[in-house]
Amino acid sequence: MAAFRDMEEVSQGLLSLLGANRAEAQQRRLLGRHEQVVERLLETQDSAEQRLREILAAEEEVAQSLLDAKERAHQGGAELQQLEAELRKAGEEDTRLKASLLYPSRELEELKETEASLERQEREVDEDTTVTIPSAVYVAQLYRQISKIEWDYECEPGMVKGIHHGPSVAQPVQLDSSQLSKKFISDYLWNLVGTDW
Repeated sequence: MAAFRDMEEVSQGLLSLLGANRAEAQQRRLLGRHEQVVERLLETQDSAEQRLREILAAEEEVAQSLLDAKERAHQGGAELQQLEAELRKAGEEDTRLKASLLYPSRELEELKETEASLERQEREVDEDTTVTIPSAVYVAQLYRQISKIEWDYECEPGMVKGIHHGPSVAQPVQLDSSQLSKKFISDYLWNLVGTDW
């Protein structure tokens, strides 16, 4: 009965180790998403800077047009009316460009919020990993030294697979937990372990 309890504790430790591996995969996935968000942030920033340069160039053109208009105002009223129409057009273009600049600004803010959220999730995963992995690794290593079983963590769900390195020969272990009871599997595995340790 004590052996069964030991086996349950070791199994819980192995499950914790597997959970830590999932946390590491989640951390890699979050890092990938973080890099994508940073790339999008830089692209949006470049686009916003380009649009700002366009706005400044348009404003410079409008200012130059105004200076030219003042010089030509002395030449006649007809030219003045034409220049006022051009000025209205330039003002509309300026308004359009400023409005188009608002969209990248909003997108930039959303990307910054997403980046902050990803950084927060990454810190949480780091904290979880830091707490769980050392104890789970220790339990898994201790169990491997005692049982001399090398587990196959890549096997299908519901299967218990590995190789028992016995005193004379290595013996494969393959048990279907959907057809066998946990007690039977535990007893079978503990029977493989010699008591001369």
